[in-house]
This record gives sequence, structure tokens and C-alpha cells, in this order.
Amino acid sequence: MFKIFEKSYSQFLVIGLGRFGMEVTRTLYELGKDVLAIDIDEEKINEVVNYSTHAIIADASEEGVLEKIGLRNFEVAIICTSNNLEVSILTTMLCKQAGLFVVCKAKNDKHKKVLEKIGADQVLVPEAEIGHKVATMLTSPRLSDVMELTQGYVLAEIALPPDWGGKSLLELDIRKKYGVSVLIVKRENDVIINPAGSTIIKNGDYVIVGGELGLISKFTKKIGDLT
Repeated sequence: MFKIFEKSYSQFLVIGLGRFGMEVTRTLYELGKDVLAIDIDEEKINEVVNYSTHAIIADASEEGVLEKIGLRNFEVAIICTSNNLEVSILTTMLCKQAGLFVVCKAKNDKHKKVLEKIGADQVLVPEAEIGHKVATMLTSPRLSDVMELTQGYVLAEIALPPDWGGKSLLELDIRKKYGVSVLIVKRENDVIINPAGSTIIKNGDYVIVGGELGLISKFTKKIGDLT
């Protein structure tokens, strides 16, 4: 689960340009943010130079390198060097000492715990998170997306059965029958937030529901059996 931030940031430092770091850099730049990308690989720097404010070839773990680039001028450091644990840990410590908000990519849960212990504000294990999502979706019919909010509680986007078209949410009584709450109804040209019981479902509608993962899995299986 990603933390909710209390402010918007505009000055970013991205350390390490694997696929994750590249995508973070590109997205930040496209959002109009100032982003400096660092990597020891010249080829990767050349690849990112057109979608970053600045891109430099450097080893962020070398003494003095981060100070020379003006580390304290940045607000957020995103450390994507998960394959090199020593560099990941050292750069996290340096960025925290400089007062930055630090987001790290970890290789596994053990690595994540170490980074959290030394002060990283947010640690992601992308492969594990994606694996969890894929496994959930593959075992839950009609589930198009899922996001874990807290352990065991998720938001899920679900395609409704065709024969539910024309029925109201009150008539379907999803919360009472299945134990999940309908938060949003999505259709081709409309989004209904906090829909009333009188809302009529149309063929092709999706709903975003909230609830325990086990109950949502049962719900998707039940409506999958109806199609």
C-alpha cells in the first residue's frame, strides 16, 4: 500500500535506471516535474536524457557525489538500485540525512525491512505486489483490477453479469448478499460515485467495490457462475 502524502512534491532525484527507474523518470518529467536521473551506465543516461530535466553518469554511492549535485536542493529521492543492496542502503542513508523524503525499490521483503529500519519513508517490492495482483485476478472471474488498501481489505473493479442489466442496486442487494460495498458504478460515458440504491445497472457496467479480499473473491466467483 502506498502512503498518502500531505503535500505535493516538485523536485525529484532518481537513482538507478532499470525499467522501474526509467518509468518513474519518464512519468515525473511528463507531469512537468524537475527530475535529475543518475546511473553509472552511459547508455541508460543517453536513453533517459530526452525525458528528464538533467541526467548524469555517476556512482551515487561514491563519497561526495550526491553533495556535489546539490542533494539538499531536492525534495524526494527515488532509489531504484535494488539489485545492489549496498548502494541501496548507503544512498538511502545519505538522502535521509539530507532531509529528503525517500522512496526505495526493494528486491524482497528482507531488503524492505532493512530499508525501513534505516529510515526509508516508502519501500516498494514491485514484483511481489504485481504477483499478488495477477494471482488474485487469475483466480477471480470478472475481476478487472484490484488494489490492496490494508492487509486483507481491497478495492476491486468488477464486470457485472449481463443479466443484471435493468436491475437497481437496491434490488441486487449486493452488500447484504455478498458482504461487499459498491462505491462506484462505471459505464462507458459516466461514473457514478457513491451510487444510490435506486441506481439502475446497465449492460456493460463495472462496479468498484470495497471489502475483505476473501469476500470479494467469493463475490466474483458467484457472479462468474451466473454468466
